Amino acid sequence: MPVIEATRVRKQYGDHVALRDVSFSVERGEVFGILGPNGAGKTTLVECVEGLRKPDGGTIEVLGLDPLRERRTLRQKVGIQLQESALPDNMKVWEALDLYSSFYSDPADWRELLDEWGLAEKRNARFGKLSGGQKQRLFIALALVGKPEIAVLDELTTGLDPQARHETWKLIESVKAKGVTVLLVTHFMEEAERLCDRIAVITRGTVSAIDTPQGLVARVGAAQKLLFRPSAPVEDAVLAGLTGVTAVQRTGDLVEVSGNGDLLQVVTSALARRDVVPRDLRMETPNLEDAFVALTDSDAPRVEA
Repeated sequence: MPVIEATRVRKQYGDHVALRDVSFSVERGEVFGILGPNGAGKTTLVECVEGLRKPDGGTIEVLGLDPLRERRTLRQKVGIQLQESALPDNMKVWEALDLYSSFYSDPADWRELLDEWGLAEKRNARFGKLSGGQKQRLFIALALVGKPEIAVLDELTTGLDPQARHETWKLIESVKAKGVTVLLVTHFMEEAERLCDRIAVITRGTVSAIDTPQGLVARVGAAQKLLFRPSAPVEDAVLAGLTGVTAVQRTGDLVEVSGNGDLLQVVTSALARRDVVPRDLRMETPNLEDAFVALTDSDAPRVEA
């Protein structure tokens, strides 16, 4: 049984449709990503899952419970880090963990969480004095203090510098290693590609596709690109006629060859037969960002989930 199951969820604010028949399921133990541009409906969807908002239609079950009718029971099983999480500036780290642990019937030992999340030295530090990365460590610890089966993390690394972001990713990986299911809302492609087992791409309140990161890339059929500066002239027709090549473009002396299959071997072999050396050679392979752009392009055809 999925631990989260949403079926044809709808939410509207006045004339604005935030969610339009959104359906997805999350399996136990996976990191499931919600990916989409700003304003796509990601946070509204997660708030409906958490029971913070009431959908206008459709159904949601979390661990077999209704997030609205059985909210109190569900709060003991789900840890939440909200997009706009904050604490009083003067609250100490240990005070926050002690307070949050009092909300649960069987909490984790918050003193152990201090050590586990690298906050022991900041035990008596006030929230307002913590760095961005330290605040995120604290928010993750607070989301886990109730020993949840599911952790909901909404835009966890927004505003962090690259080093703090990578440190936070390691924390999320350790959460998954403990068997906790993670629902991760993000708009960072690298974050989603690294952490998520599956991803739902949300576009204008609808699900454009659900798949693994690799599956999403494969669906849109993005081509490989080989870029180089030839040491001697080579005709476009020579390159365009090679197996797997779909396009040849030039910008000054830079040649860009697009295609599929073993593009690198095919092109470099053809150049070698003509005694042409591909200088400044680099290969660009399709990634999640390419898939995301294709799936969220308003003019692109919808890819069914």
